[in-house]
This record gives sequence, C-alpha cells and structure tokens, in this order.
Amino acid sequence: PANSLYVPTSFRSVLLQYHFINENKSWDQARLYCKDNNHTDLATVSSMADMNRLRQHLGNRNTWIGLYREANGSRMWQWSQPDVKFNESQKDEWYTNEPNDVNTENCGTLWTDKKWADLSCDRKQPFICYDGENVQSLNWTDAQSFCRNRHTDLISGPQQIKKLDWGMMNALVHKSQGGFIFIGLFRDAWQWSDGSSFSFRFWNLQTWEEALYYCRHHHHDLVTITNPEDQIWVQEKTKNASSPFVWTGLRYTCSLGFWFWVSDEVVHYKNWASPGQVNECDMSGAMETGGEHKWFDSSHNEYICVNSK
Repeated sequence: PANSLYVPTSFRSVLLQYHFINENKSWDQARLYCKDNNHTDLATVSSMADMNRLRQHLGNRNTWIGLYREANGSRMWQWSQPDVKFNESQKDEWYTNEPNDVNTENCGTLWTDKKWADLSCDRKQPFICYDGENVQSLNWTDAQSFCRNRHTDLISGPQQIKKLDWGMMNALVHKSQGGFIFIGLFRDAWQWSDGSSFSFRFWNLQTWEEALYYCRHHHHDLVTITNPEDQIWVQEKTKNASSPFVWTGLRYTCSLGFWFWVSDEVVHYKNWASPGQVNECDMSGAMETGGEHKWFDSSHNEYICVNSK
C-alpha cells in the first residue's frame, strides 16, 4: 500500500530489533530512511516468531517490510523451513527432466523413485509435515499453514526426507493424484532488501472480493477480457505472476444462471478450459498464468489480482 507504516531493523548483539516509524512513505523512501537513520534496512522476517512479534505490535495496521520482487527477477528454489537452505548439490535429487515447469509449477513434490518433481501449487495433494503426519490432501499453501499450525513446517531438505517412514509414504502415494506428495520445496522471485537468504514467507492471500476492492480502490477495476487482443494483453501482464492463476472480473450469478463481467460488459468472447461446469454459487473467473492461459471457475482464494488497462 502507498500509505502505510514501515519497519526498519537494527541488530543488538544477536537479537533482531524492530523499530516502528509512523510516517507515510513509498517502499523506496522507507528503505532510504532506514539506511539514513542508523538502521540496517527494512525489516527482515525470518520465522513465525518474528512474524508473531510484528503482528503483536502492528495490530491491523499495514507496514512495509524488506521483501521485494524485481520485474524480471528469476524464480529460485527454496525450502519452507527458513533454517534449511537449498544449494546446487540438491539438484541431483530431481527426477529425470524435472523440474519442467509445465503450467507454472512452483511447488515441489516427492514422486517416482523417491525423487523430486515440480507441480502446480494449486493442486490438492497429500503432504508431509516435519515431526507429524496428515490424513488429507490440500493445495501447497494450505498444507504449509496446516503444518505450521499443528507441527513445525512442511518437511524440508534431503536430510529430513531421507529419514521418512517409507511405509507411510507408500500409503500416501496410493491416496495421491498422480503419485505426487507435497514437500516444503517452492520457488519464487522474491528477495530480502538486506541481502539475507531467509526463505520465510507468510502471504495474506486475496479472496476475489478483496481483489475487486483493492483494484477499484487503487486502480480502476478487475480486468475485463472481451476479445482476443485483451486476452493477449493479460497474458503478457501475468508473465511475472508467482501464482498459477490470476483473478479476473468474471462472476457467476446463481439467481440468473449466467456469467458476467463486473465492468458490465457482456460475456461474448470466451476462453474457458471447461465451459459450463459451475458446481456452486459465488464462483469467480480466474485465468491460468501458464499453458494455454485458459479460464477456470473457482471459489478458491490462492489467486492474485490483475488490474485493468
């Protein structure tokens, strides 16, 4: 947000100290302020302990932290547990021709022959928590939240994976779609402004309604796609998206039984992956950021907002 608090950091011995500055600045201005006023940089959040400290002091206020993404930044593989680092030698753990990044696959799984494969984070698969088991299938983000709330985190790193009970693993494989089991491996293009390598992320995912409000408040509206030219424009805009789908301004009305654009445009042009398959009310339209960029109906909340032109 353009008007918000921001949090610089400084170090006292080995204890991370947060200092709250109640001034409205842009992200770049806030970072310069931190550096010019004897702080280290904008805040780095390295664990849930850091996150809980910030939430305790901030309440419902918005604040800048040091996490940013360059426009053409490359996605880097990381582990969900912030104290486990991904290094070059771990690339030997991938299955042949993996990762192949089909349809924007930013999450890691255990697959054939106990090797790794990338998969869409939106898929619902069994998963493995560190120091705990599970009996359900979730998308990767929900699986991470489940593990952090009930155990430690998603299992992370070759050393933890090699200690798995493979009898339990075989049972999970039989429950999974395609034999994929989520682990704590993910990739994104985000990095910390102070140069630290912490992989900790704690995203506040937007629902469709929140995305609509944000776009109308800060820009114009959620995107409307009325012709092939609009479709191509949106595809270009989503190249740097970190999620497999982006919200559009499509909404389904159960009372009238049809899809409509929130901009009041009629839905003439269509690019559905599976047209007409509406299974519940309050569905919204999302476009995949990879593959053929088809449209999907969804009520999930792991997508991001695309702004209009």
